[in-house]
Amino acid sequence: MGALREGQAAFRVAISGYYGFRNSGDEAVLRSIVTAIREEAWAAGVEIEPVVLSGDPAWTESAHGVEAAHRMRPAEVLRTLRGCDALISGGGSLLQDATSAKTIPYYTGIVGLARLLGKPVFVYAQGIGPVKRAWLRPLVRAAMNASRIVTVRDEESAALLARLGVARGRIEVVPDPVMGMPLPAEAEAIAGDGMGGQGPGDDGAAPVVGVSVRRWRPDGADLARVAEALAALVRRRAVRLRFLPLHTPDDAEASRAVMDRLAALGAGDAAELAEPGDDPQRMLLEVGRCSLIFGMRLHALIYAANRGVPMLGLSYDPKIDHFLARLGLAPIGTTEALDAEAFASAADGLLTPEGAEAWRERHGSAIEALRREARRPAQLVVETLRGMA
Repeated sequence: MGALREGQAAFRVAISGYYGFRNSGDEAVLRSIVTAIREEAWAAGVEIEPVVLSGDPAWTESAHGVEAAHRMRPAEVLRTLRGCDALISGGGSLLQDATSAKTIPYYTGIVGLARLLGKPVFVYAQGIGPVKRAWLRPLVRAAMNASRIVTVRDEESAALLARLGVARGRIEVVPDPVMGMPLPAEAEAIAGDGMGGQGPGDDGAAPVVGVSVRRWRPDGADLARVAEALAALVRRRAVRLRFLPLHTPDDAEASRAVMDRLAALGAGDAAELAEPGDDPQRMLLEVGRCSLIFGMRLHALIYAANRGVPMLGLSYDPKIDHFLARLGLAPIGTTEALDAEAFASAADGLLTPEGAEAWRERHGSAIEALRREARRPAQLVVETLRGMA
């Protein structure tokens, strides 16, 4: 974007989230936030220098071209916040206690420390909840009420915050930041407008079905059902099942478990595993080359929407249902129940040129709206910082 222009204000902004763990979805959120705030700042005549609180600062600096500090070293966190002009908290599902009771105290603690230091806080496109433990709810309420701007990624998050005591008028619902993430620069020129990627059988070969799975049930019954559903699809038509690991190494292991089951069902020849990668834009490009995405991971579905690729979602968490609802969709199944033949029928329909085109006609306007609105939190951050100059 060029050097700092004469008289141009510059702001250092700390970013707190689940970064540095090489989870493609979270790294995509970070890439999207950094890109958006830098571009919006440049357009507004200011500069923003992000400093990311990361689990692996050296890797984050290399992968994203930003300064980073260790998120679990209190002295580094304090020094970073003290040296910054503001804090972005987000995006992602930070304020929830489904994974651990420690998650909410950590992220609200970062917000509280920033406020003690007199720094404004911007809650950036977060997914809120569940918050099942009563003792954690005041922490969420206090952090939100202490923040200058509160944006969340779905209506359900806004409703939960309102129930917890945050004024609904202070909360703005925006898309997940990844809806605005661009392809790698070298791929953008040949990718078209992003509505559809490769059509079913465009090159005469079998269409590619991208598959994103993760471990959820301890007994693995959900992954067994995924394998049975995919095998049912293979019996109906020729397809390539390309497994896309978004979280390394866990998703690769889950993918191999499904592939082993497919082999036992006689459908192993249709399956392949994509090379795990650290670059979220590369995974976005990978998704854009698919004719259909069948996903458990939220950001596999968001990548698909970003590229206009038809999708079938498998729900393991309300955030999957919430995102699909914004597109006018519902999950094809859950980790507790998935009808193999119903999945195969739905997938088969979307893999025809007519089915894919009808899907885009039905859902294209919702996708375009999410793309347009994805920059809204960055615009709010830049407007507020400009007012501080």
